[in-house]
Amino acid sequence: MFVLLSASLLGGINKNSYVAAALIELMHTASLVHDDIVDDANERRGFFSINALWKNKVAVLVGDYLLAQGLLISVESKQFQLLKIMSSAVKNMSEGELLQIQKARKLDITEEVYYDIIKQKTASLIASSCAAGAASSTDDPELIQKMYDYGEYIGIAFQMKDDLFDYGSKDIGKPRGIDIKEKKMTLPLIYVLNNSTKSQKRWILNIVKNQNNNKKKVNELIQYIRAHGGIEYTIEKMNEFKAKADNLLMTLPENIYRKSLLDLSEFVINRAK
Repeated sequence: MFVLLSASLLGGINKNSYVAAALIELMHTASLVHDDIVDDANERRGFFSINALWKNKVAVLVGDYLLAQGLLISVESKQFQLLKIMSSAVKNMSEGELLQIQKARKLDITEEVYYDIIKQKTASLIASSCAAGAASSTDDPELIQKMYDYGEYIGIAFQMKDDLFDYGSKDIGKPRGIDIKEKKMTLPLIYVLNNSTKSQKRWILNIVKNQNNNKKKVNELIQYIRAHGGIEYTIEKMNEFKAKADNLLMTLPENIYRKSLLDLSEFVINRAK
């Protein structure tokens, strides 16, 4: 959707737009296959993951195959700018995952580092989708960069919404507290940590570090974060990034596709799962 709406906004969908959309889909699927290996996940979208069915060796090769197939499509169609955009996205996503793993070991993540992680891990994919769509219908580097920036802003907001689900009260098809269990320091937790006393910090970090598999303790921490402003602060920041994305869109041509992208931004922060 981001690829095709971005292409439509700046000139119209053409053959190269479909190449970009196909490449994005292949790259995204490859990243999910690899994510399931990294996270040791047994399910993906309600089905067994590839690594659950055929173990990690096969899953690594399947992910590599999908990624190579996508890159090959861009070469065969001589879409070298698209190849550059996608290669940068793969690099950023890998760096973001490595940075998150490093910080999970030390539990020393700051709000600024959190933004760096989600900018690379999640926002780079959406930003690249928008830039690829734009590049398929215009040669104007300023317009392509604007669409990349829009995608980055809304991608950060998207990940913040995802992080909020971990502290929610509704059933969204996966258990709460997964991020805490995996020692992922997301913004609700970071905010509360930064606004706690030394003894409170010790209590929080002890649960994340040593009791992250204790469901009762994790639920206690979730309730503590909810009671001490972590959710409200994250929603505030999420809305700020969404507003940046929308303001950038308003500098682009007014048409039904801009309206659709504005609606898509609204969906990102209001979705139920």
